[in-house]
Amino acid sequence: MGVLDGKRAIVTGAASGIGRATAVLLAREGAAVVVADLDEAGLGALVAAIAAEGGRAAGVRCDVTVEADCRRLVEAAVAGFGGLDLVVNSAGIIRRTSIVETTEDEWDRVMAVNVKAVFLLGRHAIPEMARGGGGAVVNIGSGWGLRGGPRAASYCASKGAVVNLTRAMAIDHGPQGIRVNCVCPGDTDTPLLRSEAGQLGEDMTAFLASSAQRPIRRIGTPEDTARAVLYLASDAASWVTGTTLVVDGGGLA
Repeated sequence: MGVLDGKRAIVTGAASGIGRATAVLLAREGAAVVVADLDEAGLGALVAAIAAEGGRAAGVRCDVTVEADCRRLVEAAVAGFGGLDLVVNSAGIIRRTSIVETTEDEWDRVMAVNVKAVFLLGRHAIPEMARGGGGAVVNIGSGWGLRGGPRAASYCASKGAVVNLTRAMAIDHGPQGIRVNCVCPGDTDTPLLRSEAGQLGEDMTAFLASSAQRPIRRIGTPEDTARAVLYLASDAASWVTGTTLVVDGGGLA
């Protein structure tokens, strides 16, 4: 018996990194998972991996910045699995530039993927969850949503917005039995983090080594964050909403 037996979930940004690890863990704990990403090959591999472990999953190609795609994603979950109980907003991008180095198009894209997507998916998912009696939303923020970081202006702004949007959603939808929380990871070994080394022109080995300089002397894994998401998605967190859970090996401390 898994702690999410009978639950129906959507996970965005699921083809790699934190999204992939989260989808795998939710499925292992009994949830039927609709996984969404632009990477169709990655989605196919993920669905096959979940099925090989005896789990249930379906892949949907989705641009989370497009409302019609978000609506179709929710419809696919309801049609395929009979309802919707959990949403994990894990899709995200980063641009390592200061505000004067950032183009308007880059700013708009980061804000669209990291913030607008949470709004768009919530706009269609929350009514379905309410019809089913409630559920849980977990937004993936960042430690840089709680403090600033160098040459990451648009990313810091977007993740700060996710943290406070989480609080607003929790207030609005708590009466419908919907809990909304945020997980803020520190540096985690994902393709997203590795792309930062290239953007900054830094040596990958040195960049990852610097990312591990925190009280718990290692870089984070996608599974570290996935376990935090599982807690917030489960009934163990039934009285937890509007909160931010930092998972960063003590980096912010």
